[in-house]
Amino acid sequence: MLKMDLEYNQGILFVRLKGILDKEFSYKINNYLNPVINRHKIKYLVYNFYSLIDIDQSGIKAISNTEEEIESNEGTICLCEVNKNIKDKLKNLNIRIISNERSAFNEIEV
Repeated sequence: MLKMDLEYNQGILFVRLKGILDKEFSYKINNYLNPVINRHKIKYLVYNFYSLIDIDQSGIKAISNTEEEIESNEGTICLCEVNKNIKDKLKNLNIRIISNERSAFNEIEV
């Protein structure tokens, strides 16, 4: 199961994921989140993985799809609070990892 909490604050969309991002639940990002990013021309996004238990290849692809949407809007995407297990799985993605959501306001120039 995957829960997604969205918060838009000072020009940055924060997406907090809780649960498991796998083939069964990656549709939530591909079919709901990415169209919102496209429709509203969101430029800055931070994924918070603090409560994300695991991710598989489908989940990684969904994150990559989000990266493409944000880049098409000439924006920036970051990940924060990523545990070591998940960080190892994401090593092939070229997405900046920051420590926490607060640092996003310093790292991302809105």
